[in-house]
Amino acid sequence: MPRTHLSSRRARPRSLGLGALACTLALAACGGGGGNNGAGLALLAPAPGGNTGSAAPAPAPAPAPAPAGPQANAGRSGPKVLLVQVDGMTYAALREAQAGGALASLRAAPAWTGGIAGTPSAQPTTTGPAFATLLTGTWARHGVAFDTADQRIDTARTPTLLAQLRLRTQPYAYRTGLVTGSAVAASLGAAADVAPTLDARVDCTGDDACVTGRARQLIEAGTDLTLAEYTGPARAATDGLAGSAYRASVGATAAGVQQLLDAIARRQANDPQEDWLVLLTADHGLDAFGTATGSQSLADKTVFIASNKALPSLPAVNDAPPADVATLLQAAAATDLAPTVLQHLGALPALDKRGYDGIALQAATAVRNLRATAGADKASLVLSWTMAGNTQVPVKVYRDGTLIATLPAASTRYTDAIQAAADGLYAYRYTVVAGDSATGVQAQIAYVKPAVLSAALLQGLAAYYPLNALPTTDALGASTMAPWASDAAAGSLVSDDPFVAPYKAKALRVDSTIKNASGMSGYRLLQGTDVATDSSVTAYTLGFWLRTDASCSQGVSNGGTVIGNKNYTTGANAGLAIGLFSGCEIRFNVGAGGSRADSNGYKLSAGQWAYVAVVIDKANLKMTGYVLDPALGTQTGSATLTTTLVAQLGGLKNGIGLNEDGTGLYYQRETSSPRGAMDFDDVAIWRRALTADEIASLFKSAQPLSTLR
Repeated sequence: MPRTHLSSRRARPRSLGLGALACTLALAACGGGGGNNGAGLALLAPAPGGNTGSAAPAPAPAPAPAPAGPQANAGRSGPKVLLVQVDGMTYAALREAQAGGALASLRAAPAWTGGIAGTPSAQPTTTGPAFATLLTGTWARHGVAFDTADQRIDTARTPTLLAQLRLRTQPYAYRTGLVTGSAVAASLGAAADVAPTLDARVDCTGDDACVTGRARQLIEAGTDLTLAEYTGPARAATDGLAGSAYRASVGATAAGVQQLLDAIARRQANDPQEDWLVLLTADHGLDAFGTATGSQSLADKTVFIASNKALPSLPAVNDAPPADVATLLQAAAATDLAPTVLQHLGALPALDKRGYDGIALQAATAVRNLRATAGADKASLVLSWTMAGNTQVPVKVYRDGTLIATLPAASTRYTDAIQAAADGLYAYRYTVVAGDSATGVQAQIAYVKPAVLSAALLQGLAAYYPLNALPTTDALGASTMAPWASDAAAGSLVSDDPFVAPYKAKALRVDSTIKNASGMSGYRLLQGTDVATDSSVTAYTLGFWLRTDASCSQGVSNGGTVIGNKNYTTGANAGLAIGLFSGCEIRFNVGAGGSRADSNGYKLSAGQWAYVAVVIDKANLKMTGYVLDPALGTQTGSATLTTTLVAQLGGLKNGIGLNEDGTGLYYQRETSSPRGAMDFDDVAIWRRALTADEIASLFKSAQPLSTLR
């Protein structure tokens, strides 16, 4: 049977007549009316149409009959919220259902979830993290990373909206109820620091008919905030999104939600003073096979927000799903839901006290896409955001709760100079306030004091590309670099290189979406004498500055090739490659046509310049990887080589691809790996193993090698 739980908390006692008491215990839609100041919720009666709570989908319960005539509502009058999350309902499926006449009273718009890849906000696009986001209005810092029973919300760091509602006791205390369908949501709701903030908690263990029935009872009892979670579409999606089972399940869920809307309509007919906000959303998207992969792909990140009210800061209502992640990130976010609920209930904290990563969608001013990136000097954080709606309002910037800047109206950028005693990783919480809107972001910087570029870096330099002009030229004249295909000019110059003034110039953007008829793209570096195959070279280093796009979009599926002199369809093929994978992960790989060696787990911050280097020590049979990131600091690791691997370091002996492998056709073969743009600067090759200190000076100084020449 579904499990029902009651909080020990009750509102102030009051006198009840016998008829009213019986009515309250049964949760019948009678008594109380608009003047009820808050009797606690009693044990829920069995849900009409409910079954024993098995995991198999059940038919939705029949709609409750309309009352014969006007009667007073149970509970109190005033603002109320129904918040529904559906596991497995895609935005496309909702649009199709609405086109067929379902849920016609709701305004639906695309939204996004999962945080932003390559930033501290990134989280898996699965149910557990999504449900924690629903309750807290925050991304990964809520602490829930998996869908397992051991996960708990870090309520000390990210209080739930339920806890925020508990702080409001005058003129009455809010009553809240949660009805869950998934095991992970039930587990999070039952946690010791969450359960006491609920008046009623029901675990329907996968039975959507139970969810409808119990949520309807909460509504009819006058609950101020009812949260309901459906799971049927996710189960049906395992047979494919185009299957009849999935469509039927979406239809059944829509019918169940409609029953809740009908219950609300009956209450509002009885009491026009009841002001209901309805929000419908999904926990995550699904791939083409109906699977929640947890990745940062467009399909997995795309969800929706639908409401019964016109919300000024809910953009793209009724629009088609965005075609790319960059466009999706301009939409509303799952983190907007908690502050939107609290705003409607009059319980949202003051603008400068909000700890949410989203905004209240009722706001006339929308501050979105707040990001923090490390400055080129490694001693500042650059904040950027977008504004919509009423932008003619001053902008205030807070760091860890302290006002640090007041900017002119419509400002969208601020640089915060960090003062720290020593090199190290430092974390800050920023809040940007404009008009009636406030949003926050967690920032981290690998702070470094000003450093000097080591003059020893000129020793053993075999090839060097400043990459500040086209065509690209080796400053030593020892190699060439050009597009793989002469009829696919994949390179262009960008102005924001990784260096500090007065050294700032240009950088090379290699865009693999620019391809010829055969699908060839990217750039190729071809050495006159390849250090990988030159027997006189006992060790060599390849280093360069690298920047992904703002969402690390190429790091999904089979990943992207950053550089490679091999066929990178498999890492076992002969040669060297550096790949970009899910979560903005960098992997170093050497293969020999069967055996391989790998060093994995290095992370990049999406959209920020990092220094990447690989040291190959042929004599000592060792590969060492370095990623020096402005937010994540220095990451290094190694892998042991064999003489067989060393003998195959030259790969296809056809040059080194940039944003491509050693064939120039990686993305043509690996069609599930998205093409995109990668930025490169100061590409260099040395005929020796650079030391860790030398590599660190390349990163810390933020100066190009050309300043030493």
